[in-house]
Amino acid sequence: MSELNLPVLDLSLLDQGPDAAASFREQLRAATHDVGFFYLTGTGVTPELEARLHRTAREFFELDEADKLAIENVNSPQFRGYTRVGGERTQGEIDWREQIDIGPERDAVTDAEAPDFARLIGPNLWPAAQPELRDVATEWQEHLAGVARKLLGAWALALGAPETYFDEHFGEPATLLKIVRYPGSREAEPVQGVGAHKDSGVLTLLWVEPGKGGLQVQRGGEWVDAPSVPGAFVVNIGEMLEYATGGYLIATNHRVVSPRYPDDRISVPYFFNPALDARLPLIELPPELAAQARGVTQDPTNPIHALYGENALKSRLRAHPDVAERWHADLVAARA
Repeated sequence: MSELNLPVLDLSLLDQGPDAAASFREQLRAATHDVGFFYLTGTGVTPELEARLHRTAREFFELDEADKLAIENVNSPQFRGYTRVGGERTQGEIDWREQIDIGPERDAVTDAEAPDFARLIGPNLWPAAQPELRDVATEWQEHLAGVARKLLGAWALALGAPETYFDEHFGEPATLLKIVRYPGSREAEPVQGVGAHKDSGVLTLLWVEPGKGGLQVQRGGEWVDAPSVPGAFVVNIGEMLEYATGGYLIATNHRVVSPRYPDDRISVPYFFNPALDARLPLIELPPELAAQARGVTQDPTNPIHALYGENALKSRLRAHPDVAERWHADLVAARA
């Protein structure tokens, strides 16, 4: 692991006494101040659960096309369900991947007076041809929610705030699980699996198929590889955590390069975000940390909103123009 381009942190240190926990928090603070990305081991995810997720993901993408398109996301105002290859965009460019998007299972909001972002609340679309997917996705999300909350408590303490800081301001998390397959490309030049971007929320836990690469992180002005590491997640922070720390912690550009045909790759990112109506107030950093805060990145083409729902809606409308046009043409027009 000494040759990796990102630091490796062990979450289990938090349970090994005060000194070990303090060491973990210092490593966490440094990693997300310097690069915003790290590998995380010691999460308690069993090899059996990993294998089950991997197998179930493979089985989903091997379904007949008609079974996958039965839950195509153009049928979901909440942007849930299956997206065929080329159906999602980053920075306006087509991403070469297929996937299923899974969010919190809730009833759709019908109140006409509700804020625009409430349109993201609603049910998932599950494949009738593969009922096991729902069980595996639910178990995976429940475990990773615990990991995410543990990380947020460690961040709060590392930044001079009470351990419960994020719990108090988070509300009911607006999570998103994506189960993704990157098909191989025959093109001479590398193809955009996912274009360069920053995540719009707080925290992402990424599981990558063992032995596979493709993820690249921008570090020191260059793109560096972040291949899969056995037993580890790739973790990164999003724009909301950069916002809450006044730029002390940094959300970093990253991208995915498609594999070469006939190879392909399974990747499962889990996004742990605050409630859509939650605002993360600025953390009052200790003076020595506040002096190193860089301020929130200012990009006129990608404004960062204090209200998470506005970030999430911005991201969904841009990424899925076909869904936006079918269900939310009024929002698209208002933002034109």
